[in-house]
Amino acid sequence: MTAGTRGEQIATFDLGTVRRFADLAVEGLSAAREEIDALNVYPVPDGDTGTNMFLTMESARGALREHLEAAEAAEPGVEPDLRAALQAYGRAVLLGARGNSGVILSQLLTALLRRMGKGGPEDRSAVLMAEGFALASEAAYAAVGNPVEGTMLSVAKAAATAAAVRAEDPQAHLGDVLHAAAEAAREALARTPDQMQLLRDAGVVDAGGRGLCVILDAAETAVTGQRPVGAPQSTGSARRIPQPIAPALPTGDLTEGGPAYEVMYLLDVECSEDADESEVIKDLRTRLGALGDSVVVVGGEGLWNVHVHTDDVGAAVEAGIDTGRPRRIRVTHFAEQITRAQERRATRRGRAVVAVAAGEGIGAIFAEAGAKVLIGGPGRRPSTGEILEAVLGSGADEVVVLPNDPDSLGVAQAAAAAAEEGGEIRVVVVPTRAQVQGIAAMAVHEPGRGFDSDVVQMTSAARSTRHGAVTVAAKQAMTTAGPCEVGDVLGVLQGDFAIVGQDRFDVAVQLLERMLGGGGELVTLVSGQDCGDLTERLEQWIAGAHAGVDVLVYDGGQERYPLLLAVE
Repeated sequence: MTAGTRGEQIATFDLGTVRRFADLAVEGLSAAREEIDALNVYPVPDGDTGTNMFLTMESARGALREHLEAAEAAEPGVEPDLRAALQAYGRAVLLGARGNSGVILSQLLTALLRRMGKGGPEDRSAVLMAEGFALASEAAYAAVGNPVEGTMLSVAKAAATAAAVRAEDPQAHLGDVLHAAAEAAREALARTPDQMQLLRDAGVVDAGGRGLCVILDAAETAVTGQRPVGAPQSTGSARRIPQPIAPALPTGDLTEGGPAYEVMYLLDVECSEDADESEVIKDLRTRLGALGDSVVVVGGEGLWNVHVHTDDVGAAVEAGIDTGRPRRIRVTHFAEQITRAQERRATRRGRAVVAVAAGEGIGAIFAEAGAKVLIGGPGRRPSTGEILEAVLGSGADEVVVLPNDPDSLGVAQAAAAAAEEGGEIRVVVVPTRAQVQGIAAMAVHEPGRGFDSDVVQMTSAARSTRHGAVTVAAKQAMTTAGPCEVGDVLGVLQGDFAIVGQDRFDVAVQLLERMLGGGGELVTLVSGQDCGDLTERLEQWIAGAHAGVDVLVYDGGQERYPLLLAVE
């Protein structure tokens, strides 16, 4: 799927574009999350629209990465299928949707991705994108029980209209269409207070619409490589987009006169041959509409995400049971949610990092950097309960967990989910699979910046760190690098055995040669038990063979691994 571009270049909608968009959307929403939360006054002023949109896109990006990693592992050297990736990403957005804004966003994206996935080599990406925008806007309006103008629906419709007009030009390329859509979205966002009295009274623009503008800017950047001007002033207009009158949440009974609960669930629907799934869902929307407001039912092909604000939680769930099989049911009481949000803002307790360390020495490294340490490692990895206790005992309302070990990753994620059940603490697991990745993440940790931005920076540092280790075989075995005997020196690269040798220094040098082959500016060496003079010899070798590469040496004292290595 291609389209001509300026300078005779070709802009291709490919897997690289999808990857870049997934990353940029998460980064953009991370940076704008607090601003969007502050704008949130409709439909309920619970201050979580930015957070919900961020978590929705973050969940989808994680699922996309897992899909691509699995595809690449299944067929090494073969580019994963674009259509399958789009389908996986769209499904992940639907499954990970949070709140009213996240559910509508999931419908917009799934409709768009579905249209892009049906394109062929002969189709112009510009036209496909414009058609996708149109379908996305139509699907979002259809999914909402009672569409209201002055919301992200209005912003999406304006973007779709502008994209369609721009795509009519046979010389228009994908970047042109996205630029037109993003620009029109910003202008439509500025008009939202004119369309809704609630926004005008509060002196704000629509929060969901602002989040959608961030996502459209990310899409334009992913394709063109240029960051559009996303400032609160719309292009070609002197009118400034209003900002919140005050960032604090309103006080008082915010649910008076409106439903008290938000109900969400996934719904599996299996229709008989003589039944129309769309009609079944239409009936569900009607039934939910009689129970409350803010009804949004999105999805397709047997899987739907249901959202409604209601006073009758039981009836809302029963409507789902009568239609299909509800699962992952979530009920939020607005008054309690708003009260907790107000209390968190008033009694903010800061941020903490919980790190699993493979030994006292590495634990001291993490502790010196400010982390709360759990001693783990082979044979004594912490349990879910121990990590949960450390998270809750940190005294912080924002916690980052660094498992630093593939076997502790799932345990850490379970602990994080359990900690967040109460709704009073935010916990994010940065998926560090090696001690040196955790050290790299701690090196960029900055408690003074926004939580999501801090998590993004820590995750980026961990992912960009290539890691290795030197150990000694304790028994005869067949490894991925070949057979080994007791006492053989093993080189581990990115978690897999890569070298079988006899000399620790030689194996370490071979590992470093491979790790530095892709470039690198900093080598980190963490010495373990029985390391001897290995780190000193390696420092000298690096100075001679890779001049200009900096070296950091830590005394980790870890068991079983005389040396841990990292290249950044």
